[in-house]
Amino acid sequence: MRSLYNKNIILGVTGGIAAYKSAYLVRALKNHGANVRVVMTDAGQKFVTALTFQALSGNTVHTDLLDTEAENAMGHIALARWADAILVAPATANYIAKLVAGRTDDLLSAVCLATEAQLTLAPAMNSRMWKDKKTTRNIKQLTKDNILIFGPADGLQACDETGPGRMLEPDELLQKLAGIFKSDVLSGKRILITAGPTREAIDPVRFISNKSSGKMGYALADGATAMGAKVELISGPVALEVPAKVNLTQIETAEQMRNAVFAKIKNCDWLIAAAAVADYKPATEHKEKIKKTSDEIILKMQRNPDILAEVGKSDPKPFLIGFAAETENLEKNANAKLKNKNLDVIVANKVGAGLGFETDDNEVTIIWLKGKKVIKRMRKSLLARKILKICHQIETENGISTT
Repeated sequence: MRSLYNKNIILGVTGGIAAYKSAYLVRALKNHGANVRVVMTDAGQKFVTALTFQALSGNTVHTDLLDTEAENAMGHIALARWADAILVAPATANYIAKLVAGRTDDLLSAVCLATEAQLTLAPAMNSRMWKDKKTTRNIKQLTKDNILIFGPADGLQACDETGPGRMLEPDELLQKLAGIFKSDVLSGKRILITAGPTREAIDPVRFISNKSSGKMGYALADGATAMGAKVELISGPVALEVPAKVNLTQIETAEQMRNAVFAKIKNCDWLIAAAAVADYKPATEHKEKIKKTSDEIILKMQRNPDILAEVGKSDPKPFLIGFAAETENLEKNANAKLKNKNLDVIVANKVGAGLGFETDDNEVTIIWLKGKKVIKRMRKSLLARKILKICHQIETENGISTT
């Protein structure tokens, strides 16, 4: 199940006898490369100890809503941002009712309310409780709220009754959880993505670059393949693992990136230019290391090729998605770039103050000729999928609602 690899999964454990199955689930998730953090309710800890889940997950188990050791005592927000998906297994009738009511009197319910990640539940309860009209009504409401319900199964229960209410087996839950990261919305699309920084040499040991980590571009590549696209990735120097099924071309300089883009542009439907390409490079690359002989050194710079602008003038032009990292006048500067470079969409974000470069999460404003959409701060893996879905809607519908 490659779709679970390197995904951040929160497993919520509430107070039901099926909690013993959750221990097997943690091991299965780890075996498929997922990063797992467990959040337990007080009742959940009555059935299986936190120590068990800590040993299996390799991470501290979270149990307290008001944890003074958490950063700014806001541990539930940190966990909510960290997650790619949350699975509550077992999800008792009581806990389901609590989610419907929007109560946040424990850590798990606070995380579930604060997250942008997909929330999923694996119900586990007595069959009569499952069939009760109040539980039925609660499940319908959660489904309307875009919460996925996995199960329950039908069979013999701990109370010696038979019927619906058994929590699904760990392997079944694993399959269903993996399925939320798969989609065919981009099936058949050929997408070219640029990522990371470029390096412009000063001499054999020095270069000019920027703070781009490549995380956004790689998240887009991973998301696009999971959504059915064939992805070509052109990347500057980064310390990231290449997503599965992605064809990688490595470059260093802006000129090399330009050459790689134009070698592949005719065979793509979209170009997503997420790379932070250097605008300027040293006019002269010194063949030998520059010695420290004076208090000052002057580097004469010259402009690099503007890859986006060139692609924007091409005919035929792919669906063109640019990125704008700004420190001021975010929308004004992004709109100018959108129009001047003939882009279809621009994804704008402020950099600095813990946003943009070298972070695992970000917040962006997506702008196109007919509107804009703000996406609040979230993990880049989730953000990438939202960007891709919105861009697909813009392309197919020639604009989407801003509400």
